[in-house]
Amino acid sequence: MIYAEVGEIERFDRDKDVVSYAGLNPVIRESPDSRIEGSISKRGSRQLRWILVQCARTAVHTCNDEYLRRFYDRLAGKKGSQKAIVATARKLLVSIYHMLSREGVHDPPGVSA
Repeated sequence: MIYAEVGEIERFDRDKDVVSYAGLNPVIRESPDSRIEGSISKRGSRQLRWILVQCARTAVHTCNDEYLRRFYDRLAGKKGSQKAIVATARKLLVSIYHMLSREGVHDPPGVSA
């Protein structure tokens, strides 16, 4: 489903572009004196965002993906579970982008296979 929503990965120059396409990028408000990063923009594919959040929930709570679970737990303690799961979905999308663009396997640092 993710691949069907994203389409040809070559149309994205970098991972930030695919994150923006999914609407998982933060809204940034800047003035000369301050910079505020708000919630996600939601200016992308609603279906892609939904499936990524569901995949992140499954990876963290059911499959016990060690890498994503540590990331989620660290953020959930600081920001709350909802923001942590959205951030985990973003991290998952970035990993998927790199796997598709490099035609490689997911090999997160610090996790042995």
